[in-house]
Amino acid sequence: MELQLQVGVKILLKNKKGKFLLLHRNWDKYPEVKKDQSWDIVGGRIEKGTPLLENLKREIFEETKLNLTKEPKLISAQDILRTDKHVVRLTYLGEIEGEPVLDEFHDSFKWLTLEEMKNESSLDPYAREVLGKI
Repeated sequence: MELQLQVGVKILLKNKKGKFLLLHRNWDKYPEVKKDQSWDIVGGRIEKGTPLLENLKREIFEETKLNLTKEPKLISAQDILRTDKHVVRLTYLGEIEGEPVLDEFHDSFKWLTLEEMKNESSLDPYAREVLGKI
């Protein structure tokens, strides 16, 4: 079997109060996600032929109906190796205003400080890995 290559863009979204947005995955839409990894940051896979930042802005709007207030900064590149795919995940740091309106793939959200995020026991491990780069 050939290994599929995918590229993902994620973003740590920070509000004016200095807190970061976490989204809770809807288990009906993500049955494969472990319960102890149910909180994640905004993002998803890129569409081929579309620039990275355009994909990132699309993912933010699809998942939260919000828009960036400044250009985001790239803070991390990760290799996620699975048996059937290799995902290259690029994570950005960006600023946002307003409260999210969630899509059907997420059922709740919360704003946390960096320290609170580090202590969130159900945080996606790849999101946790980039927290030290902020």
